[in-house]
Amino acid sequence: MKPPHPPALAIGGVRRAIDLVDDGMIVLFAARARLVRTVAWLKRLSGRDASDAARETQVRARAQALAMRLAVPAATAQGVLDLAISDARCAQGLAPDLDQGERPTRPTMMPPMDYATVSIARTARLLRMLPPPSRIAPLLRLLPRQWSRRALEVAMARVLDAPLREGAFDFMRGRRLGIEVSDLGLEWVIELCEGRLRTTGEPAEASVRGSATDLLLLASRLEDADTLFFQRRLSVTGDTELGLTARNLLDRLPWESVPLGLRIALDRGARLARAAREAHRGGLRSPVAAAIAARGEAPR
Repeated sequence: MKPPHPPALAIGGVRRAIDLVDDGMIVLFAARARLVRTVAWLKRLSGRDASDAARETQVRARAQALAMRLAVPAATAQGVLDLAISDARCAQGLAPDLDQGERPTRPTMMPPMDYATVSIARTARLLRMLPPPSRIAPLLRLLPRQWSRRALEVAMARVLDAPLREGAFDFMRGRRLGIEVSDLGLEWVIELCEGRLRTTGEPAEASVRGSATDLLLLASRLEDADTLFFQRRLSVTGDTELGLTARNLLDRLPWESVPLGLRIALDRGARLARAAREAHRGGLRSPVAAAIAARGEAPR
């Protein structure tokens, strides 16, 4: 068998290096997103506006200067910054920068919309037709309790498979944590049994309580635990130490280990639930607002 030609071996090595660089970019974007959420939280604490045009201008100028020194095309650097800033604006509950940092040369009657936005906007009225969770609660009470307990165990096994195998939930040994879905009237108590999280009929030592929408937003990573607890949309009762340990673990779970199909389902379900809640609260006063909320860009 003829050995590979040296250039072919070199191509393989360079491609592996490119893969590592790609992985690094994703890791850096994830780190940037977490830092942006922290800044958004600090802005709320200090009463400052979420939008900061001067800061965006400074970020773009620094990036362009660095790109020039490294011989990176200006358009490439601008594209990367457009993506990062758009993601940061959405994380802070701001509309995306449709002009990508540039000011229009002449006033426009309304911001441009893509066809996806228009399509979603046409369905905005349907959001108000979806029943809120509180209206579904009486129907859920008619179902056998073991059904909901089994459904929760299956969901936890799929979502938390990797963290369970790595021992992330070892702190639950001999402890019982409650989960309360306030508007659905559902309550479970879970414990660690033979390496798996199971439901039990024993009383909880600590409980995490929140609405169905907020718990779904947390599970889908569209909202972080600190924000939800700070805004009192989630609460912990009972053994505070156990509850806070569980809360902190939620932010450290490896989201990338969750099966892709399940991540997509959680993401879309959470966005729909959030948009429907805003509709019932009167937050969606126009089709455009409905479209933005359904796409995950509404204020959180």
